[in-house]
Amino acid sequence: MKRILIVTGQSGSGKSSALQVLEDLGYYCIDNLPLALLPEIVEKLDHENNLEQLALGVDVRSTKEDLQGFDHVFQLLQKHGEVDVIYLTTQDQELIARFSASRRPHPLSSRFQSLNECIQEEKQLLLPIQLRATVHIDTTDKSVHDLKDTLLSKLGQSDKLILILQSFGYKHGIPLDADFVFDVRHLPNPHWDLELRKYSGLDLPVQKFLQESEQTQEMFDDIYHLLDKWLPAFAEGHRHYITVSIGCTGGQHRSVYIVDQLKKALESKWTIQVLHREMKHWS
Repeated sequence: MKRILIVTGQSGSGKSSALQVLEDLGYYCIDNLPLALLPEIVEKLDHENNLEQLALGVDVRSTKEDLQGFDHVFQLLQKHGEVDVIYLTTQDQELIARFSASRRPHPLSSRFQSLNECIQEEKQLLLPIQLRATVHIDTTDKSVHDLKDTLLSKLGQSDKLILILQSFGYKHGIPLDADFVFDVRHLPNPHWDLELRKYSGLDLPVQKFLQESEQTQEMFDDIYHLLDKWLPAFAEGHRHYITVSIGCTGGQHRSVYIVDQLKKALESKWTIQVLHREMKHWS
């Protein structure tokens, strides 16, 4: 067996949808098995079937003891192939809204009075698996189609590292699936120029404004040199993707500009995907 994916995360964050996507991609998927049984089942499948891609859904319904012993299970699975852990997460308020809309009970609802208590306890129970995660995906604003695109990007379709450059606005929340987050709110803000406010960091008037700032150029240079130096090390460590998130206040001007400049500077060396998370909010 060449590749084993363990898919887990907070209830309501899209685990079932992720498994459906992986099934469409050719993975043999098994959901909701006790953690302690996974090594035995994977060994049996490895001996009796010619499977190259296996995806295993795990959730908080496993016993607390099994969840705490995840490291041992992980090590046993590594005997059968490359193991990646996909951890899906969603902001608390969005999870509460999803459960309210679906009217489905949380798996821990029999133990706690409020949905918020269930969510906080689940985070603690899943922490041993989260710490092993190699792929983090924040599904707060993602449709099923967005989730599929993200899985394709983060799992990688080859051995080449994919660099995901993402702009965002701090007022809409920090991305939960970023490997690196850089804050550029200290740079000159085009928002306060009424002529520039309607543009984005992709437009020439804003780019000219920011290019005149020595501080902006220094910030770009520092981020670029850090990535240029360390991305090869991540690639040698067989990482499939790195997500670099650049944040300003609203996610329209400064962060977008820095992402665009990084793309131009690095695209000759790396496969790059760009996401401007707040584009729907741009004026």
